[in-house]
Amino acid sequence: MCIIQLTSGYNNNMNDKFKKRLKEEIKLSGMTTTELGAKIGISNEMVTQYYTTDKLPSLATFEKLCRALDVSADYLLGLTDE
Repeated sequence: MCIIQLTSGYNNNMNDKFKKRLKEEIKLSGMTTTELGAKIGISNEMVTQYYTTDKLPSLATFEKLCRALDVSADYLLGLTDE
């Protein structure tokens, strides 16, 4: 049970960092969520859900987000600050 709690806590921390960094990077990019969504093939509502809810993108969508925002996956996940 401790392992599950630790893993859960780690995942929550990673999710929180992902949401915060995604929102920041969208703002820094100068794109609207509509423009970003169109660029990667999803709705602006879905983009918004990624940083306002616990919904996470698929791996393919995550890769597209990283490329569109020109950031590393490690950075968006909070594994690095660079």
